[in-house]
Amino acid sequence: SLAAVILTVSDKRRAKRNRWRVPEATLLWVAAFGGSLAMLVTMYTVRHKTRHPKFMWGLPAILIAQLLLVGFTVYKGWWVL
Repeated sequence: SLAAVILTVSDKRRAKRNRWRVPEATLLWVAAFGGSLAMLVTMYTVRHKTRHPKFMWGLPAILIAQLLLVGFTVYKGWWVL
C-alpha cells in the first residue's frame, strides 16, 4: 500500500513538472498486488488520474476482486494453512 501511495504521488509530481512518468501499467500492477485501496484513496486526495476510465473503473474492480478473494479464502478456511 505504501508503494502505491508513493508511486501515485510521484507520478502526480512528475506530471506537473513535465518529467518522465510512471507507466500506467506499473500503477495498475502495484494496485493488483495489494495497493488498490491506498491508490484509490490517494488518487482522489491528490486528484490524479481521476479522468482516466482505466483507473476510475479498473481500481474499484481490482479492489472488489481482492475483497472477494479474501472473503472466499476466509470462508473456505484456507487462511489457516
